[in-house]
Amino acid sequence: MPLKGRLGLETARVPHADRHGLMWLERGRLAVEDGNLVFTTAGFDDLEAGAYDIPYQQVSNILLGPGGVVSHDALRILARRDTGLLAVGSKGVRLYAVSMPFGPDSADRARRHATLWADEEMRIDVAREMYRIRLGGKLPAHQRDLNSLRGIEGRRVKKVYQNLADQYGVEWNGRRYDRNDPESNDTVNKAINHAVTALYASARIAVAVTGTVPELGFIHESSGHAFALDVADLFRSSVALPIAFRAAKKIERRPDRGIEGTTRRLAGRTLRDDDVIPDMIDKIKEVLDVDDHRGDA
Repeated sequence: MPLKGRLGLETARVPHADRHGLMWLERGRLAVEDGNLVFTTAGFDDLEAGAYDIPYQQVSNILLGPGGVVSHDALRILARRDTGLLAVGSKGVRLYAVSMPFGPDSADRARRHATLWADEEMRIDVAREMYRIRLGGKLPAHQRDLNSLRGIEGRRVKKVYQNLADQYGVEWNGRRYDRNDPESNDTVNKAINHAVTALYASARIAVAVTGTVPELGFIHESSGHAFALDVADLFRSSVALPIAFRAAKKIERRPDRGIEGTTRRLAGRTLRDDDVIPDMIDKIKEVLDVDDHRGDA
């Protein structure tokens, strides 16, 4: 949390490995006053109204949410200390911009990512590890055909859909998504679309702050953010789908409310309360198997 009062921070740079990961700020102005980085806020869920000195050398990244503005001096002082600034939606449901050069203290993780991706056998090993996580540790021995793994995952997700529909008492007629007319879907399918979009934004944040390579996916291939799609899918069944079915049930009870806003608010609370982005960061480290002791986000 931000701390009130003058910090008198030393000028020595703190390695990322010794910093806290993320600081969330909303509804205020981030600026430099008397040499200190100060956030003056009207108040939001996590912080009362007031002016707070920000220990910018002690965090790797600041996530600036709705209602946040930042001065040029603040950008300068953050860049000088390699502290990242990301403009995000409320509680991480969107990623709008990544500002300034920043990231891990070394290129180890990015190099490891590129090495694994460039070798066909190692790329499949990582994809298998991702499917192992998605399947709850159950993976057919020596199964290295990704199409077969996709089929296994598809059958499992169908069961997840039905189990959640039964749990929340929501009518379920199957997954439908019309890219040309997404609003034509039924309520629960709309909720899934919005929940997955929020989860994907969190995955993009996690990829950005770990210094990994967004374009190099192990399961997804064509997207410029293929690796973020890979990471998001690790949490699809455990995070996005429960959010969607809960939102659909809320709309069933209160049909006067919009499904997009309901889903986004529920997603934001879940992402923050359940530490989803830190969990994503840990999963990225796990699947890439990088030595964390050499400095990271």
